[in-house]
Amino acid sequence: MDLYVTRCISVLRATIGQRLSWHCRKNCLSGRRAEAVLEVGCGIVPRYYSGDYPMLNRLLLAAVLVVSSWSLPALAEEKTVSLMVNTWSPYVDKELPGQGVAMELVTVLFDRAGYRTEIKVEAWRRAMEGVRVGLYDALGATWYTESREQDFIFSEPYLQNDLMMLKLRAFPGDYLELSHLSGRRLGLLSEYEYGIDFAAIPGLTLVPENHDIQSLLNLINRKVDFVIGDRRALVMQLDEFLSGQKGLLVEVPLELPARPLYVAASRSGPQSQEIIDAFNRALAAARSDGSYDKLLADWSEKFQMQR
Repeated sequence: MDLYVTRCISVLRATIGQRLSWHCRKNCLSGRRAEAVLEVGCGIVPRYYSGDYPMLNRLLLAAVLVVSSWSLPALAEEKTVSLMVNTWSPYVDKELPGQGVAMELVTVLFDRAGYRTEIKVEAWRRAMEGVRVGLYDALGATWYTESREQDFIFSEPYLQNDLMMLKLRAFPGDYLELSHLSGRRLGLLSEYEYGIDFAAIPGLTLVPENHDIQSLLNLINRKVDFVIGDRRALVMQLDEFLSGQKGLLVEVPLELPARPLYVAASRSGPQSQEIIDAFNRALAAARSDGSYDKLLADWSEKFQMQR
């Protein structure tokens, strides 16, 4: 096999592999299904090449030229976007497929926009500061506040976080308005912006923790009276770690604000507006062609999440 053909085969495998990898993510293929697609797409090339079959050789080289014509420009134009996030299951979690539903969505959308993503997981305060000063391009999953808008350019929302509040089933009283929490203890995540003016509730004591599971354990052990958090996150923690005690808890029938989830790029970054615009275009296209709904449906099935 001459050097030119060897290089052509290498190019063909690489370009087909990249396209098929994107296809697997877009169509929610994983595990054996994804491996099968990649094996068929990339492994077939060297098997069917042989110096004894000139027709196949010509077809192979023709395929290289065709694939290269639409793949190599994309490879050459591919850019990198660096994202800072903090661990927050099931949205951001290195132990989950795609590093969590939010990160898989963001990665697929940036890939569609021509960007390769580099994800760095840090504590929330460090993540925000890292993006604010320009060490990284954007926050991968954040809520909007007016104060944050001074430092960040926000994308269109790509997910919605629905808040819920829990209490012990045996805890007495009816709590139909936020003012009814007066004099109580509320467990919540530190440095999260819930869109609620807790300071306006007289005598309410906030008990911040770094993780939802800590707040849930505090509730079960009666160290707090209520816990507030994202519905998907709390349900996942209960199902995974406290399934036997889930029946002890009940949702408080309060009307709580929804919190849209965004990508946010530093206003000091020279490419920030370009990055956000590209993400927004990819998000609109994914919603239009149905791939957005398909990916979310896959996650909803895995974690029994309600959208």
